[in-house]
Amino acid sequence: MLKDVNLNKVFVIDIETVPLYEYFEQMPLQMQELWDSKTQFLRKDDKTPSDFYERAGIWAEFGKIICISVGLFHNQKGKLNFRINSYFGHDEVDILNQFSKLLSQQPKDQILCAHNGKEFDFPYLCRRMLVNNISIPLPLQIAGKKPWEINHIDTMELWKFGDYKNYTSLNLLAAIFGIPTPKDDIDGSMVKEVYYQEKDLQRIVTYCQKDVITTAQILLRFKGLDAIPSENITLVK
Repeated sequence: MLKDVNLNKVFVIDIETVPLYEYFEQMPLQMQELWDSKTQFLRKDDKTPSDFYERAGIWAEFGKIICISVGLFHNQKGKLNFRINSYFGHDEVDILNQFSKLLSQQPKDQILCAHNGKEFDFPYLCRRMLVNNISIPLPLQIAGKKPWEINHIDTMELWKFGDYKNYTSLNLLAAIFGIPTPKDDIDGSMVKEVYYQEKDLQRIVTYCQKDVITTAQILLRFKGLDAIPSENITLVK
């Protein structure tokens, strides 16, 4: 199947998320109670709902998207190139509207690719669009579709080869394939601190773009192709 995938029809994406509020105590009381209920079986005995709030960005009900990076393959002078654009900021509605507009302009056979996208990126995007009253663009719609009608590629799922017990991080796949790690500065557990305490959104955007590049390079390995040299990768300002 992958050999038949036209890379020029693939968007490689990654999202970065943070809790809706910097501190647990800033949430409305009802949401605090719902957070307590949502996480009670996940918290260790010594973790209070407030202590566990560091992870709130993982859940679309309690988090928001601050960056979406999109990578597109294209051919230039007989060589495969990769261009990345990012939608980011403090206004989630604006970010989602820009991304939705991009997807709405694509053909019906546009393919979306992400690492762990089927469990995280794709459903998170859909949920936050619904919360913000934004129509879900066709490439993200899966309701009523047969599995082979859904144009989603998940590099983590590809690596499972049918083994549903296994979670393999993007960082680990990069290491075994000899691809530069995207976690050389920060990792996902640090995004909340960098966003709220350090207020360094651009650092998070750079991290998000690195994840997209790494996912794209891994996809190429699955297709039996060489990695794209860094000089053929463009970051759109």
